[in-house]
Amino acid sequence: MKNSETQRQYNVSDENNQLVIILNSEIRLPKDAPVRVTSAQLEELDYRKLYAAYSSRGRKSVADPRVLFKVMAYGYQCGIYSSRKLEEACKYRVDFMWLLENGKAPDHATFSRFRTGRCAEAVEDLFYQYVAYLEKQGEADHKSVFVDGTKIESRAGRYTFTWRGTAEKNLEKVKQAVLEETGYAEREQLEENLLNAKESIEFVYGKGKRKTDRQRQWERLDNLCQRWKLYEQQLKIMGEGRNSYSKTDTDATFMRMKEDHMRNGQLKPGYNVQISVNSEYITGIEAFSNRTDVGTLIPFLRKLEREHRKRYEEVTADAGYESLDNYLYLEANGQMSYIKPTNYEAQKTKKFRSQIGRIENMAYNQEDDCFICAENRKLYCRKVSTEVKEGIPVTRAWYRCESCQNCPQRGRCCRKQDINAPKEVIWKETFWEKRRNSLENITSERGIHLRMNRSIQVEGAFGLLKNDFGFRRFLTTGKRNIRIELLFLALGFNLKKRWMKQQKSRLETHYSEKKVS
Repeated sequence: MKNSETQRQYNVSDENNQLVIILNSEIRLPKDAPVRVTSAQLEELDYRKLYAAYSSRGRKSVADPRVLFKVMAYGYQCGIYSSRKLEEACKYRVDFMWLLENGKAPDHATFSRFRTGRCAEAVEDLFYQYVAYLEKQGEADHKSVFVDGTKIESRAGRYTFTWRGTAEKNLEKVKQAVLEETGYAEREQLEENLLNAKESIEFVYGKGKRKTDRQRQWERLDNLCQRWKLYEQQLKIMGEGRNSYSKTDTDATFMRMKEDHMRNGQLKPGYNVQISVNSEYITGIEAFSNRTDVGTLIPFLRKLEREHRKRYEEVTADAGYESLDNYLYLEANGQMSYIKPTNYEAQKTKKFRSQIGRIENMAYNQEDDCFICAENRKLYCRKVSTEVKEGIPVTRAWYRCESCQNCPQRGRCCRKQDINAPKEVIWKETFWEKRRNSLENITSERGIHLRMNRSIQVEGAFGLLKNDFGFRRFLTTGKRNIRIELLFLALGFNLKKRWMKQQKSRLETHYSEKKVS
């Protein structure tokens, strides 16, 4: 009797469980649920390139490539990046089950394969398709763009560094050792000599075997040759613009980051991630190996123009992007520059104005074409240089003091160790002209409005990605793979932003307006 009662209770419990499992997910999901809005938005895209990249060669995928893409994009929208957590969400979360269209939940290996390389171009195409779709809806435009960058840590080991200085120093030591021992200055000569000598040497190895002097010498030179190859390979990997790389992710450069787990200013392997924001949406994203932002603006804008097939009329960026090349590029392409000068804040300070050695603080005599220092001594022009960049003549002039001898202000004015060397300054005419124009732009009513929106939109986007989304470290290695992560991250951000603006009835708003107190 007792056993039959237990069995009856078990059957009731089992029936209850079955009732919970077979509940229709359509009942649980409101019409304005994020997953419904996301699915409807992504259905507007053309998936032909994705199907071509994710063909049926080899094993057949559990899920349709279009469904996999939607699940990945929605996962990034929800802050779920791990392939195992995506698998878990597909098994137990109603919104993911609904997105799978009653299909079987993919395993973590399926998500991992999807994210690592094969669909790189297709994912990029779909991201920029969605950006174009936002513009078609009136959510974005090409009036102005806000550009900024941040550093995100690579998955590479934090202590797997290779430095340019060390490689160059060791390479010179190896070359000198080879030159002293053989007289060869080229590695090809050494390799040929080793290959010829190897045929006439009887090599012995192991315990009880005594190596000949010729074998010892050959092995020593072979070791130098291998080291020579290694150091040259290290320098080749770094290229021209980098001073370091990680051995476990050769595309990553060691950079100083805000997140410092050792609290000692330690360099960590990472990427300089650049984003462009328009109307609160991320309209472009790219990863660079540059440690600073100044060299990323031109290639990034070219990338945006190539993908969007049009240019932004106004470009707003912070002081980290100021350079003559960037000013000239924007002017040559008819884009208005709203770049903050690097000395914008400093020139307001008393310390800056008290630096009498700066050319900005010297008076200029146009009649004599000379600058006048704090001691009323004249610095005359001695050389003028002009070159053409981006079709625009760039002029620089060098001015030298007539005499600095017995000058009581020399210690504050000139840094040269030689007390008899006269003070020299460089007048960067073209650069300061472009800086002056940009300063006028950012201090205008339009410029002030754009600078306020830049701090809200682009810096706010990075704040959301790093803090709310919790994305602070890449899951994959190699620039090709981490770019896919970034594209999914930006797409997830845009989908969530679109849903939030719809919920708050803020669709088709492009700028944040200054609150009037």
